[in-house]
Amino acid sequence: MRCPECGSTAIIRDYKRGELVCSNCGYVIDENMVDFGPEWRAFDADQRNKRQRTGAPIKYTKPNKGLVTEIDKYNRDIRGSKLPSKSQSQMYRLRKWHKRSSISSSMERNLTIALSELSRISSTLGLPNNIREAAALLYRKAVEKGLIRGRLIESVVAAVIYTKCRQYGIPRTLDEISEVSGIPKKEIGRTYRFLKKELGVDVPLTNPIHYVARFASELELSGEVQEKAKELLGEAITKGLISGRGPTGVAAAAVYIAGVILGERRTQKEVADVAGVTEVTIRNRYRELKRELGIKIAG
Repeated sequence: MRCPECGSTAIIRDYKRGELVCSNCGYVIDENMVDFGPEWRAFDADQRNKRQRTGAPIKYTKPNKGLVTEIDKYNRDIRGSKLPSKSQSQMYRLRKWHKRSSISSSMERNLTIALSELSRISSTLGLPNNIREAAALLYRKAVEKGLIRGRLIESVVAAVIYTKCRQYGIPRTLDEISEVSGIPKKEIGRTYRFLKKELGVDVPLTNPIHYVARFASELELSGEVQEKAKELLGEAITKGLISGRGPTGVAAAAVYIAGVILGERRTQKEVADVAGVTEVTIRNRYRELKRELGIKIAG
């Protein structure tokens, strides 16, 4: 935002007076601003939790989006004392019927199984919460459109996780997701292409630069090697050398070359094991990059 009088960007929001003021010339840009914050004040987390009048945020990774009350299994009253055996039996029956009523329809049962599997795979792969939420939302869209019928729940879950990893630039390969989910790579790929077409999901091409940091970290290479590998890949992308090649193989070859140039050599077998490709792939991509980028390496 710029001041219409002097063009300065040093704008002050005066919430006490409800004004937007330029600190350079003093021009009042706006007045009578609406404060969308709470009318109460809190000085610590405990006060904030007590005074806020909203509930927990919606979570797509929960079958009921986190909006249903849960009955815990502690069997204790508000004072922390243990409930008598008669009350415990009553609470057990309440929990049982509450669980049955919350997954009464086939769609709810499907979501319960799928979201549990999604959490398991995401946890094993070390994916952040935003990826889990986005994948759960995409799965819900697939269920609403009836795209799950006739397909394994696990394969659809694996496909939506792979889709979101591609969209958010998280370096996770089909081989890794296949290993964790127990679903063949071809089946995940087939389901991924189907969902991409039916849901109109825009998935960018995998950038091999995203894999560099991970490979270099596992090989215990320095930051200089990472930067050199990214520089080499940037040149390769500019020249169109990665078209039709697997991103992991190209990234692994760039890391290998960068390590050799900067005196942190790792064997092709070590790099291949970390990248999940064969030594032949590393060798082929290495020769291509060395030739096309004019890299001079002794030996």
